[in-house]
Amino acid sequence: MDSVLEVTGLTKRYRTFTLDGMSLEIPKGTILGLIGPNGAGKTTAIRLMMKMARPDAGSIRIFGLGLERDEVAIKNRIGYVGEEQLYYMNKKVSWTGRFVSRYFERWDQPLFDRLLEEFDLDPSQKVGKLSKGMKVKLSFAIAFSHHPDLMILDEPTAGLDPVIRREMLERLLAFRDERDGSVLISSHITDDIVRIADHVAFIVDGRIAIHAEKDEILSQWKRIHFRPGALDGALASGLRCVEAHAFGSTGVTNRYGEIAGALEGGVASGDVKVENVSLDDVLIAFVRDGRE
Repeated sequence: MDSVLEVTGLTKRYRTFTLDGMSLEIPKGTILGLIGPNGAGKTTAIRLMMKMARPDAGSIRIFGLGLERDEVAIKNRIGYVGEEQLYYMNKKVSWTGRFVSRYFERWDQPLFDRLLEEFDLDPSQKVGKLSKGMKVKLSFAIAFSHHPDLMILDEPTAGLDPVIRREMLERLLAFRDERDGSVLISSHITDDIVRIADHVAFIVDGRIAIHAEKDEILSQWKRIHFRPGALDGALASGLRCVEAHAFGSTGVTNRYGEIAGALEGGVASGDVKVENVSLDDVLIAFVRDGRE
């Protein structure tokens, strides 16, 4: 499967933070969710991919092209939605569309007009009068209206109400399924990532902790509840984020496929219980434990 975006050894050093050797890729027609706590490096990575900042090391290839030589050709094929919506606030929605249209070879004005109607955006309204959610809808309308092949989104649903969040996520799924489009979406709202992502990359302290298919991650990561003595020492010591309770202990494993057989006796006796985990649980395990 062809990769739409390939990042190798991407590094950016600031005085108080370093994005340290990030590598990831997005196969064509898939959605990659980039998950991490605030300050982990998600926005730094996306700024580098959009050439809003320059890396200190590493490479970025998008559609098989390099940003240094082919920035215009690449950006003509990217729909970008940032966390902050930066527009001329005293200009109308319709003017904003016309202004942006001159930068995209495949701009589709009828599609933009239709999306404004579908998103309930008044073309005559000044952008500064729009709510945060409506500004995000405007950004999506602009991003989709030049028929991109790749959508790059930096915390696009942060602060939005659940109805608008769900609507935008459904649009991204349709973009993937109907147009074979590819998506990179950064978020700390893991429910959004679970809903739409095919692959997930966790970034913690400027480094990729794990990058794999979402279903593979959720099948290998489990929460284990166990009574005293139910696990041998090696199994117990291999768990992450172990906490003691009155009835026993609980911990998280990322090796469930390897240890499932050893747990069968305890599960049968009721001394061990296995539960699914959320992507939040996985992220917390990396942040608290620090192991990869």
